[in-house]
Amino acid sequence: MTLRNRLLKNIEQALQTDDEEERRAYLNIVIVGGGPTGVEIAGALAEMKRYVLPKDYPEVGRDEFNIHIIDAAPRLLQAMSEGSSATADKELSSLGRKKIHHNTKVVDYDGYTLTLGDGSSILSKAVIWVSGITANEVAGIKAELLGRGGRILVDGYNRVEGLDGVFAIGDQSLMLADPQYPNGHPQLAQVALQQAKFLAKNLKALQQGHTLTPFRYRDLGTMATIGRNKAVAEIGSAKWGGFTAWVLWLVVHLKSILSVRNKNLCSLKLDLELHYLRPLSPPHLRGTRKRRSSR
Repeated sequence: MTLRNRLLKNIEQALQTDDEEERRAYLNIVIVGGGPTGVEIAGALAEMKRYVLPKDYPEVGRDEFNIHIIDAAPRLLQAMSEGSSATADKELSSLGRKKIHHNTKVVDYDGYTLTLGDGSSILSKAVIWVSGITANEVAGIKAELLGRGGRILVDGYNRVEGLDGVFAIGDQSLMLADPQYPNGHPQLAQVALQQAKFLAKNLKALQQGHTLTPFRYRDLGTMATIGRNKAVAEIGSAKWGGFTAWVLWLVVHLKSILSVRNKNLCSLKLDLELHYLRPLSPPHLRGTRKRRSSR
């Protein structure tokens, strides 16, 4: 919601300035990262450009509002199959103009000019970073114990290499001992959740003098929505795209809501608002305004 409000504010600012360069900067949206989050945001913005701008901001030309995706990888959704990547690219293209810069890295941004690795630059007042993170530095961990992105190197049991009785899990750690993930696990919540449960069992085994079991990540599937009624999904060897994948995404969200009580209703409301770009009233407030006005 904060992101959407910020972008709408930028459009308002663009309409108030007489400086063409500044107007361009306000209307250039740059998404750094072509993973699931980057694709989802690009899809939502493309829907916004297609449905919201013509109605609420007719002064903004469709060719003025530009969506750039900066991706260091050669294709979108690098962690998914080439088929899902191609589907995502096709679906995004069908939503309107967007510019994808593959094999490109960001080297600098001063709040106005985004500089790319090839020497080119983009004027933008809205740069959305979804290209991974660098782990926080932990005092006492030597540089030789750190891997890619500053993540702490651990063995197959999540033990910090070179230290006794110290463990690390999730995004903070980098495990190269899992045969299926020789370059480390993806920085996903599921990895951290599975490692947490696994480490708890291993710590109990350690206390009882039993043999430790090496961690093996079980991929439960990956999904990415691409705007209204479109998505890509992979669960094991099964792959879906388009409306079918979007329905699967919706079912997963509804299932999580039903299993985690009412507190996730806000989460569903936010998801639906972001993907449909219209306000939704909570069930207990529907009809309230009408009854009040009738009085």
